[in-house]
Amino acid sequence: MQVLVRDNNVDQALRVLKKKMQREGVFREMKRRAAYEKPSEQRVREKADAIRRARKLARKQAQREGLIAAPKPKVMKPRPGVAAAPR
Repeated sequence: MQVLVRDNNVDQALRVLKKKMQREGVFREMKRRAAYEKPSEQRVREKADAIRRARKLARKQAQREGLIAAPKPKVMKPRPGVAAAPR
């Protein structure tokens, strides 16, 4: 995993790196491997994860087919004290 540091701005690069690691599930994996997990607990966790994925897939499919309403889009509010930079 790589992050480019622009203008010696290490803080911004760290934020980007953390966000990438969060998306990839690195923190979840580290937490899971921190302690021993019994095989029975592993089976229960994996089954719950599979159920969660199947429900999410079914929900997205139903939204595409129009059977259930899609979630409302989030409105991005400007953060106080941060000026929008022109692009």
